Amino acid sequence: MHTEPSWITTPVTASLLRGALDVEYTERGVLPHRLPARARAQCADPQLAMAEAQPSGVRLAFRTRATAVELDTLPTKRLYVGAPPRPDGVYELLVDGRPAGRGTVGGGNTLTIDMTAGTTAWAPGEAGTLRFTGLPGRPKDVEIWLPHNETTELVALRTDAPVGPVPDRGRKVWLHHGSSISHGSDAAGPTSTWPALAASLGGVELVNLGLGGGALLDPFTARAMRDTPADLISVKVGINLVNTDLMRLRAFGPAVHGFLDTVREGHPTAPLLVISPLLCPIHEDTPGPSGPDFSDLPDGRLRFRAMGDPAERAAGKLTLRVIRDELAALVQLRAADDPNLYHLDGRELYGEADYAELPLPDELHPDAATHRRVGTRFADQVFGRGAFADGGAPPSGGSRGTAPTTD
Repeated sequence: MHTEPSWITTPVTASLLRGALDVEYTERGVLPHRLPARARAQCADPQLAMAEAQPSGVRLAFRTRATAVELDTLPTKRLYVGAPPRPDGVYELLVDGRPAGRGTVGGGNTLTIDMTAGTTAWAPGEAGTLRFTGLPGRPKDVEIWLPHNETTELVALRTDAPVGPVPDRGRKVWLHHGSSISHGSDAAGPTSTWPALAASLGGVELVNLGLGGGALLDPFTARAMRDTPADLISVKVGINLVNTDLMRLRAFGPAVHGFLDTVREGHPTAPLLVISPLLCPIHEDTPGPSGPDFSDLPDGRLRFRAMGDPAERAAGKLTLRVIRDELAALVQLRAADDPNLYHLDGRELYGEADYAELPLPDELHPDAATHRRVGTRFADQVFGRGAFADGGAPPSGGSRGTAPTTD
């Protein structure tokens, strides 16, 4: 005879969350944020607001003997006019660090986006319930990774045994900032975005400030990184500066210097890795902005194209090749006074041969298989034998200011 568990409700608080820099207490529950309130107040960009509230890398973490766990959440679903419905965001359960289940939550609020008209409309909805059962009854570490691409308010946590905080396992904290590719773009789930996969393989705790459309060298992001405890830090910059056509070459170098200077104010000696863009053929030699191609939208496919003119490089417009050259020179210059600064060419993670095998489906964002490739390569090159190996000690035969290339 089946009987319902005797549920214990535990308030969701910041102490049970990892990967969030702030929490907002709403009428319904708790909304994790990946940028602090002060940073959010300094930018009215709706794209950034949406991206930082999508909890990429954010997870509930607790220790318990519970065999059943329920989590009530209020997701916000995005609907694109003229396109098929997007799949529900994926939640992933880890028990003692190992995959133990996946699930989704239907319903929720809806954000309807009309990309041709440039308008949005929001409608409220109801919370839903995620449930995992059959967990081992022994004491264990439980993590529930929230959907990396779906804003999620946490309403209630119920278990059939008490929960407590996870003890400090002594793992280093890796703080990473990047674009939508670091955010997770089209990864299969929250633990298989390339930063989450690399963190798992590297044995570190991830704080992911990958912000879709938001890797723009914003000073408030640099201050958030400055003020966030971390042992290992990486900054992946370039593609958003091109596809938004945000700045010219004259502003780029000083902006990178200023961003790194701010990060260094809070982390003067931590290993700091600067990563240039992955290969993106449409913007290698053609400036931005990027523009959407809606021709395949009814089939659920959106493509992007470069709207700039290669001749505009002479006037200081940025391309990915220009950015890579500038970043390499800038890091080499700074490394003379910063022995814990490193550089990695993003094409070592995804280059021409990779594009031939695993092309970018929309010409900007990688698919799930590419996330796996980038994550495993990063773990091997950076955690295994590069900038973050042994907490940032120089690899054998390597040097400061550069990360080793693939064989």
